[in-house]
Amino acid sequence: MRVKFWGVRGSLPAPLLPSDIQDKFKEILSRLKPSDLESPESKERFLASLPPRVYGTAGGNSSCVSVHLKNTKDVLVFDSGSGIRELGIACTKQKVKPSAYHIFFSHFHWDHLMGFPFFIPAYNPNVKLEIYSPFKDLEKNLQGQMKNPYFPIGIGTMASKKEYHIMNAPVELHGAKVFYKKMNHPGDSYSFKVEQGKKSFIYATDTELSANDFMKNEENTKFFSKVDLLVVDSQYTLGEAIEKYNWGHNSFNIAVDFAANWNIKHVVLFHHDPAYNDEKLFEILSAANMYTERMNIKGINISLAMEGMEITL
Repeated sequence: MRVKFWGVRGSLPAPLLPSDIQDKFKEILSRLKPSDLESPESKERFLASLPPRVYGTAGGNSSCVSVHLKNTKDVLVFDSGSGIRELGIACTKQKVKPSAYHIFFSHFHWDHLMGFPFFIPAYNPNVKLEIYSPFKDLEKNLQGQMKNPYFPIGIGTMASKKEYHIMNAPVELHGAKVFYKKMNHPGDSYSFKVEQGKKSFIYATDTELSANDFMKNEENTKFFSKVDLLVVDSQYTLGEAIEKYNWGHNSFNIAVDFAANWNIKHVVLFHHDPAYNDEKLFEILSAANMYTERMNIKGINISLAMEGMEITL
């Protein structure tokens, strides 16, 4: 199972500003020494020595994560924020292109929906879209955003074959199972869990974790316990989470506590606040790691969701 990140922002896209790029160049030049320019090898060493927040970016697209299963070219897609456009472009460049996409919607707030009209494979008559959500208005919601005055063309212009599935049970796909669980978010949101063989992955965006999610009851244990990879909403600092109580998002330290509670091996901080630049996001990652040390939490790997990042389970 291979998990790839195409959009990692919450609320709305947040592209780099010219001033952000200029600041990165300034810091790179401030670190540069004459010896770093002596040869192609020294240049490569210098670039490799730069911190990710300088030589790269977390990315500005809104939520979209793909899962590539073993033994199939089909692609599982979780949410269609603006990042799904990048997924579509990448897939059209592949020598062997996927012919089927299984798209799961956690909910229908704009940042998780806005990229769907720009998903290039959806316009290919040789492609099939299998679209899933526990929300009963699934088809209506997708059609609604592609109507005047919101969009110039309707969903009918998408030549792909489309089937809509209202989830009321786990979905079985190519030897994998996709489970779902309602979470705490205004208007509701659903987390998804993918299991294939002995590996498991949870996509848990737009959720404000509460004491109920930490309870060791049968339902929670079956869904959360001992997952290999958890991609979880971590939009706020603790102070912001207190100030924005009931807005439907987490702080990074609650996300870490949650992973520790359920013995989850790897947690990825996701759904970044659009107001945060790369420096702030990597400060949060550092703070999350310091928090594990201070709280004596062992055995958890913490990553920051970044566009283009891949994790193989």
